[in-house]
Amino acid sequence: MLLAALGLGLLATLVIGAGLAWFQSLGIPDIRGLADYHPPATVLVRDRHGKLLKGIFHENREMVRLKELPPHLPNAFVAAEDSGFWQHVGLDGWSILRAAANNLRSGRKSQGGSTITQQVTRALLLSPEKRFARKFKEAVLAYRIERWLSKEDILQIYLNEIYLGEGAYGVGAAARVYFGKAATRLSLGESAILAGLPQAPNRYSPSKHLDQARLRQRYVLNRMAEDGLIDDEAARQAWGQEPRILPLEDPAGTNGYFLEYVRGELERHIGKERLYRGGFTVWTTLDTHLQRLATASLHEGTARLGGDKENEPPQGALVVVESESGRIRALVGGRDFLTSPFNRATESKRQPGSAFKPLIYAAALERGLGPEHLIEDAPMQMRLAGGKTWRPHNYDNSFKGPTTLRDGLVFSRNIVTIKLLKEIGFDPVLRLAPHLGIHSPLKRELSLALGSCELSPLELTGAYTVFANGGTFRPPRAIEHIQGPGGGNIPLPHAGENRALRAENAAAMDEMLRGVVERGTGRAAALPVRAAGKTGTTDEAMDVWFIGYAGKLTTGVWIGHDRKRPLGKEATGGSIAAPVWQDFMTKALSTR
Repeated sequence: MLLAALGLGLLATLVIGAGLAWFQSLGIPDIRGLADYHPPATVLVRDRHGKLLKGIFHENREMVRLKELPPHLPNAFVAAEDSGFWQHVGLDGWSILRAAANNLRSGRKSQGGSTITQQVTRALLLSPEKRFARKFKEAVLAYRIERWLSKEDILQIYLNEIYLGEGAYGVGAAARVYFGKAATRLSLGESAILAGLPQAPNRYSPSKHLDQARLRQRYVLNRMAEDGLIDDEAARQAWGQEPRILPLEDPAGTNGYFLEYVRGELERHIGKERLYRGGFTVWTTLDTHLQRLATASLHEGTARLGGDKENEPPQGALVVVESESGRIRALVGGRDFLTSPFNRATESKRQPGSAFKPLIYAAALERGLGPEHLIEDAPMQMRLAGGKTWRPHNYDNSFKGPTTLRDGLVFSRNIVTIKLLKEIGFDPVLRLAPHLGIHSPLKRELSLALGSCELSPLELTGAYTVFANGGTFRPPRAIEHIQGPGGGNIPLPHAGENRALRAENAAAMDEMLRGVVERGTGRAAALPVRAAGKTGTTDEAMDVWFIGYAGKLTTGVWIGHDRKRPLGKEATGGSIAAPVWQDFMTKALSTR
């Protein structure tokens, strides 16, 4: 008998020990951090007029305090998600059974069985795996949280953490996304719509499926009435009010490329860790009207070209800079941000071809040469390293004999430009380039005269503002100022203006570039007002450009394939990029 008792005791000890070991192996997370719940806040971004564009965030969230919300908002969530919230200790067996029965009757998951505390546990402390071990952890943690935090604290965390669709986490962000107002101003009917979202945010999205959202709203209002949180008349009135739902913000991603550029600038100036703690408000230079026009012009212009043998339309970029101030008014880095977010306006560096030539001519003017300076447009050849011979030619394979610098630029004569670079040397060009915002490497090779370097569209467009602005350069910028979490301004390292060209040389360059549009390679860019610019076409037309200015705007267009391939035998900057530039500038200047 004694041996049997000892055996049972030993067995019980082993079972308990094994159970404890298994429990310890689960790695139950520590809940104490929930007492100091402060998730990252959204960084708010505004356009040039102060209109809110969107937030920069890992998760779109606007923190709210429970005590500041209208009572019907938390009550709606409690009624819809966990009617026993104020009574249970983290788990509610009756709620689980009721949800299971309702779901069986309806044939779908119309009601969840998890308590609000369990949902907080899942969102903040556990991985998404669906195994028994996780469900056990969830139960243990829910019980612990109920003993550690007050009901009000748990509900406040839940209302800030729950995902409510369209990228919105918490009722604060959801109120802005769907209704364009603060959560503190939500009506009973609007609160019921939000409270209906947690079970299926996409299916019940009022922006996409208003009929389904309204059915779910009725369910929430009925639950509130059944639980005595509102009376039947209040439920009827709330149901009878047609909700005013905002259209989804920028569903086509029109501002996406600009906002991603701003994000990169903020990370560089502020630092990722500090930035994503949130609380900043950023005023930008974006003109949303010009951004829409730029997006449409680029998309339509590239679509007209059709697909190549791989059925892939070319990509492109379009950058708009206010010439005098350097403010970036529009920036489009591709045909479609949603399907291809790579920003070709800022991150892609391509050969500019003849669009680089104005820098050679500007350097020559600074050296004392004038627009009437003559250079022989005649065949030439050079011995290269390795014994190869380079025989450059003009685009039309003709030679014009003695040619002025003016005509050399207007008609984009390759031989004239190469000989000009050889005459003045590399140093004047390499010294001038940084003063125009060109910081990409430039090689000491005569092919530089034909744009053999690689530049981003933003870099080259910024350089052309010098010709439009009387020789003064102001670096392109996308951010006006930043307000910190405490309300103070965050200083930005804005580079000041510099006198890149003498005024008389800037005027001469302006006159020569106007000639390109009036009688040269850029005639397709002609406008009813004075316009100036330069085409660019690389070997085999893998890249085509037009950079130019009119009115107060300097605009650059690049078109090409991501995987470098010819655009076609007849493709040039004048035939492909210039019409896109002309289309955008015509619309932009007519509405300013």
